[in-house]
Amino acid sequence: PVPSSVRPRVRRVVAMPSTMSCLFAVLAVAALSAPLARASVLSRASAAAAVPAAAARAVAVAAPRAVVAAAGAGGARAFSAESATFDALSKFEAHLCDGPSATSFEATKEEMMQYFRDMYAIRRMEIGADNEYKARAIRGFCHLYDGQEAVAVGIEAGLTREDSITTAYRCHGLAYVRGVSVEAIMAEMFGFVEGASKGKGGSMHIYSAATNFWGGSGIVGAQVPVGAGVAFANNYNRKLAGEKKMPVSIVMYGDGAANQGQIWEAANMSKLWGLPTIFMVENNNYGMGTSTARHSCNPDYFKQGGVAIPGLRVDGMDVLAVREALRWAKDFAGSGNGPLFMEMKTYRYHGHSMSDPGITYRNREEVEGIRQTRDCIENIRKRIIEAGWATAEELKAVEKEVRSDVAKAIKAAKKGSPPPAGELITDILAEGPPEYIRMNEYDQSIGAKW
Repeated sequence: PVPSSVRPRVRRVVAMPSTMSCLFAVLAVAALSAPLARASVLSRASAAAAVPAAAARAVAVAAPRAVVAAAGAGGARAFSAESATFDALSKFEAHLCDGPSATSFEATKEEMMQYFRDMYAIRRMEIGADNEYKARAIRGFCHLYDGQEAVAVGIEAGLTREDSITTAYRCHGLAYVRGVSVEAIMAEMFGFVEGASKGKGGSMHIYSAATNFWGGSGIVGAQVPVGAGVAFANNYNRKLAGEKKMPVSIVMYGDGAANQGQIWEAANMSKLWGLPTIFMVENNNYGMGTSTARHSCNPDYFKQGGVAIPGLRVDGMDVLAVREALRWAKDFAGSGNGPLFMEMKTYRYHGHSMSDPGITYRNREEVEGIRQTRDCIENIRKRIIEAGWATAEELKAVEKEVRSDVAKAIKAAKKGSPPPAGELITDILAEGPPEYIRMNEYDQSIGAKW
């Protein structure tokens, strides 16, 4: 019998199209006109840019091969256009705004299976990175995302590729949902030219200009003014085009960075100018090795906008809640209502970085308790099974396939090569001399017209 928390319904599934540290960087304005791209689980093949993220995945990604094979043998369920309504795991908390009113979320079978596959792929990729780091194939800093997968996947499901994402150094999962393949992410961590940043950025500096993913920043909090600069570009371009709505700019940082001055400076300007900046705190309870109770006098990060900027707290372990929150936030900020603070309550299983064992400031029992009661992948697994869309055995088959795909991608990435010596002097300055350089006096400027 189907539990009362799951109410199946049937509908047609239609993919409907929808319409940097310098705040005024010309690059931020120009970059937002870059072509957009869609992609599938590992190969990330291109599709129509205007299709919302979740809908494009439903169109571009077929049923898992293992499930289709089992169906042929008479055991598995084939995909259909069924949808179901799932009760929220916890309530939204709003500040100076109404926030989303939903207490339940509707999702299709295809969407839920895709979210499951994407979250599991991120986890296997991070486990692979952990192994490769310990084998010394990856050097330098490395910050893993396992435990927080629902945040990345939910964000992508609630946005389109016209919207921008800028984040800190824990960026692998977000790069993946923005279309960077596992092979390109791992090759970058290995320092190979085949990597997403040509092997020059490593673990902390992964970007995808084609899909409006602006990294990947190694300095705590430094990405926040960058994200506000992208929001400025969105607003500027919207006015030029005479449009009412504009893409939003998601700028992400951890609870350890939440009390930095540059965050409020960017928030202040965003409010004054009505920019579509969404300041998103991934609150995983620890700023490096210090708990939020010890490092922040106000642990309600969604209220940090005080009396001026609205906020929203979201269960970051519930992918459907994240998706719903982002849809609401996109409409709110993109409609000219100004910036928004969002707090994602989540948890990381690894330490802050690979040099942090993660159990000196918390114990194993705490970590295991989160795994057993709040794990985002186990949450969606339970929902899929309760909806009758797959059995536990079928989901294990999906996991086996994803593990194999990730392992193959890591193996392929290890065949890469270091950047040639000539790359030392590329990607530093724009090609060719600038047409105009402003000096103290205009008539001394290079390229002055008079």
